[in-house]
Amino acid sequence: MSEIIFQVEADEIDGGFVATALGHSIVTQGETLEELRTMVREAVRCHFDDQARPGLIRLHFVRDEVLSA
Repeated sequence: MSEIIFQVEADEIDGGFVATALGHSIVTQGETLEELRTMVREAVRCHFDDQARPGLIRLHFVRDEVLSA
C-alpha cells in the first residue's frame, strides 16, 4: 500500500479535530492541526507493520458551510 487517506473533521462538541482512515479501522484526534498530524503518524505506525506501512498519508479536510437564504 502506498497511500492511506484520513477524513478530517472539526470536533463540534469537544473542539479540535478528528481523523478517520478510509478503509481501515483507525481513528485519532488532536486539539490542534499540528497535534493531529503527530497523532495520525503515530496511529499509522501502530496499525501497520514496517512492510505494510503506507509511504504517504493524505489528510482530506471536510467542513460544513451554512448559508442563509
